[in-house]
Amino acid sequence: MGLKQNLHNLKEKYRGTNFEQGFNALHTFLYLPNTTTYGGTHIKDATDLKRVMNTVIMAMVPVLIFGMFNAGFQYYSQINGFPEGISFLSSEFWTLANLLIGAEKILPLVIVSYGVGLGIEFIFATVNKHEVEEGYLVTGMLVPLIVPIDLPLWMLAVGVAFGVIIGKELFGGTGMNVLNPALTIRAFLFFNWAAWMSGDKVWVYGAVDGVKKAGGVDAISGETILGTLAANQTPNFTASDMFFGMIPGSVGETSTFLILLGAAWLVFTGIGSARIMISAVVGAIVMGLIFNGIVDAGVITETSKFYGLMSFPFWQHLIIGGLAFGIVFMATDPVSAAQTNQGKIIYGFLIGFIGILIRVFNPAYPEGIMMAILLMNVFAPTIDHYVVQGNVKKRMKRLKTQTA
Repeated sequence: MGLKQNLHNLKEKYRGTNFEQGFNALHTFLYLPNTTTYGGTHIKDATDLKRVMNTVIMAMVPVLIFGMFNAGFQYYSQINGFPEGISFLSSEFWTLANLLIGAEKILPLVIVSYGVGLGIEFIFATVNKHEVEEGYLVTGMLVPLIVPIDLPLWMLAVGVAFGVIIGKELFGGTGMNVLNPALTIRAFLFFNWAAWMSGDKVWVYGAVDGVKKAGGVDAISGETILGTLAANQTPNFTASDMFFGMIPGSVGETSTFLILLGAAWLVFTGIGSARIMISAVVGAIVMGLIFNGIVDAGVITETSKFYGLMSFPFWQHLIIGGLAFGIVFMATDPVSAAQTNQGKIIYGFLIGFIGILIRVFNPAYPEGIMMAILLMNVFAPTIDHYVVQGNVKKRMKRLKTQTA
């Protein structure tokens, strides 16, 4: 008797019991559901929610693996000093030692995220007697990628529980949430434990002081590039370092190169919205150009606390912080984003525009993509409403013209 038949027998055994929904979730993770739709109103293809979620996870796997190597690389840079001449293709970066350090710190974050999140999903499904929804498959991967690697696991567990229960289940579960669940979790963590989420000692595993001596060489500080710019100091990283990700930062947000590959995969598979991504980048560029123009006009001087971030080249805003990661993997969330084509363009543009605005003008938190996306999640239905009403008015006007 094969594995599939054994699983089918177990499914019949648990039918009607409290374990039915939980077992069905595990069963359909391995096999397609054995139910068939009837009638002519259904579009029948091989795509279901679980396959969509798995496709998004595939786009994030390279970012996760790179994050492990980079965590180890930044850790040893704290001890031995930042090695010069290291690039994305350098063998000194892709070492087993770097990978092991990164895996030791990052895999527990992944395990806690999935363990707590899916556990709560199973409990709600069992109590409410509905199917276990697959939406957390992506959220569970996103959360470890947008937090510092030194975040205590108990904090992560509390944040995940809050995000799943308050941010999603109370709204009705997957497909009903107003805010992006992963960003809801991050916002909860930031506003409750800001010292662990932002600052000059949390971005690099092993960083005790902002800058420390190791063998007579200044090691990299745990301070982010954004924090350096907010302090009107010059970053010690090249544009190439920023683009390929050889910098400190949250686990999955450093390599813009790999994030762009993920974006290409999502657009190619039809899951990610190119309209949102492109318009968000345009919005960020426009805001960056405005700030650069203000500095060039002499309105802001070097003595201003905003000078560092406002004078930063507009295009480099795209390759630091969580901007690229947020635009690709969270702004495009099909549940909380705008749904109309024109609405997606407006929605994306405002995310990029407001994200850079918050980044520059919020000295306590020099990163704005999280707040920009959450803000636009709230206004996405309003944007769609006015887009639809505008189209209705155009059609009514055209109808009156034709019947006149």
